[in-house]
Amino acid sequence: MFARKSAVLFAASALALSLLSGLPGSGAVAHAEPDVSHIDHIDRPGQRQQVFYVYSAAMDRIIPLQILTAFDQSEPRPTLYLLNGAGGGEDLASWYNQTDIVQFLGEKNVNVVTPSVGAFSYYTDWQRDDPKLGRNKWETFLTRELPPIIDAQLGASGVNAIAGVSMSATSVLYMAGAAPDLYRAVGSFSGCASTLDSAGRTYIDLVLARAGASPKNMWGENGDPAWRDHDAVLNAERLRGKAIYLSSATGLPGEAEAIVPPYSVGQVMTKANQMVLGGLIEAATNTCTHQLADRLAELGIPAQLEYRAAGSHTWHYWEQDLHKSWPMFATALGIS
Repeated sequence: MFARKSAVLFAASALALSLLSGLPGSGAVAHAEPDVSHIDHIDRPGQRQQVFYVYSAAMDRIIPLQILTAFDQSEPRPTLYLLNGAGGGEDLASWYNQTDIVQFLGEKNVNVVTPSVGAFSYYTDWQRDDPKLGRNKWETFLTRELPPIIDAQLGASGVNAIAGVSMSATSVLYMAGAAPDLYRAVGSFSGCASTLDSAGRTYIDLVLARAGASPKNMWGENGDPAWRDHDAVLNAERLRGKAIYLSSATGLPGEAEAIVPPYSVGQVMTKANQMVLGGLIEAATNTCTHQLADRLAELGIPAQLEYRAAGSHTWHYWEQDLHKSWPMFATALGIS
């Protein structure tokens, strides 16, 4: 019954995912050897908001990252890695453009690191270079190359957490399990934890189709062990001992979908389209979220669950998730 319902929801969301593309001076740094990951340069060095340009040896390119430093830097502070959705921060659909991240986390004693690229990559290590997306070794970059660079440059404590939305909500779950000593907490907002069952695979195929990228280049042919290895439902045991936050909504119209006058016909049409498309996607990820939550419960692994009775696949609710999950993250990171 669950599989049938899941398949129906993902079939209904196919059109939504194919159409919904997104919602609305340098400091010198000493260069390392070209084949070693290092900071190439920094925009606005010394300020609370900076941009690090980090060379990734695994991807052989420079990755821009938005950095928000801890409010009080008198002692080493932990780091929250916060990932964008399918747009990878390359469009307006990002934490910095759609939420109050600077105002909210700017008051906390935590460093925040957000890649500004990575669209449709699933922030994973691809088996082969893709003609559309190029070389993606994001798991290597985020779990091995980047953390020591961040810790050294910011004088961070080495205590970390990770969170993501939509596409990256899948990514953070398998990264948290694959790098067990790196993250103390993980937050998955409106994502699909499964990569192997028909519903989860459909979701991935639809996301990659928006970029014209091949799933075979990511984790290989059907039956390749990589698909199973990245499935957070099948590998839920790997999450034991971590603080976990999972959220989703039903896809029904909620407060963010309300059409408040005065408004134009164009605004009404735009809101209605977002309501339908975002609603279908959220209904699908809602099924995924319950699937993972049920598996965690079977294993006796606690998780903080946020099920919204209404709401679509949009940043309004993910901003709320950031606020609601913060006490969990703060406790896990040891922030008073």
